[in-house]
Amino acid sequence: MLPTAESQRVFHPGIFDQQVALVTGGGSGIGLATAKELHSLGAKIAICGRNQAKLDAAREELVPGSTDTDSPNVLTRACDIREPAQVEDLVKAIIARFGRIDILVNNAGGQFPSPAQHISPNGFLAVIKNNLVGTFHVTREVANQSMIPNKSGRIVNVIANIYRGFPGMVHTGAARAGVENMTMTLAVEWAQFGILVNAIAPGIIMSSGTAQCSPSNTGSDLNPAKNQSAYTLVNARLGLGSQNERWMLEAWGQNILNRDYYQLVFDAPLQTGTYDAYLGAPRTYGLTLRVSF
Repeated sequence: MLPTAESQRVFHPGIFDQQVALVTGGGSGIGLATAKELHSLGAKIAICGRNQAKLDAAREELVPGSTDTDSPNVLTRACDIREPAQVEDLVKAIIARFGRIDILVNNAGGQFPSPAQHISPNGFLAVIKNNLVGTFHVTREVANQSMIPNKSGRIVNVIANIYRGFPGMVHTGAARAGVENMTMTLAVEWAQFGILVNAIAPGIIMSSGTAQCSPSNTGSDLNPAKNQSAYTLVNARLGLGSQNERWMLEAWGQNILNRDYYQLVFDAPLQTGTYDAYLGAPRTYGLTLRVSF
């Protein structure tokens, strides 16, 4: 017999009664799941995202049969967090409806899998603006309009497991590392205002965000119907050098076990007017000699 949902709850019912929470990127995935949990525990919810249709569907999940005007505890609003003016208007609208913002969950973000050498300047900047700069816009606006004047607030930044780098997504790794540092900085700066700032790095979660990747790797397959049981990248380097480090001879190999799989990198999802595709070789080997003069 499977346990009931109620028996698995770890929070006391109504623990967030009368509190107001803003969840960015709340139209799907982790954001929507967070909004639903907060709402079930009594919070008034505001969710934002760039796709109004997705937000409408999320509101239907939160309060079936409702509209934005007749739902007293749920507000949805389209907002591009990369645009400061839109963020300012969003926060003003939430405060006009609910009076304040007690909780901010910075969940909005986006990225696309690609080797670093194939990411265009526009592609890199788009992810940085969305995941790092946009997070700052929302955090700053919520703090200035509500949390600092009220001397109270809780901010949770959703980042990623970046502690050993983020191969395959250098752009989001750099952005999330920036958010991590911002989290620690603001936790100190805003402690005087009664604001707690924390970050959480979820593991791999099957959601709409991971659906864009193939089942077994972070790239696309030339044959989308092809389902691979495993995809293993093995990279190796072996070097021989002098004790005084005047010279170093290094043999290296990339994708050593990758015999017949070609990765197609499509550098487009977050870029404006840029669509570039690159075909990466399955295996490459090389010999590098470094000499200092």
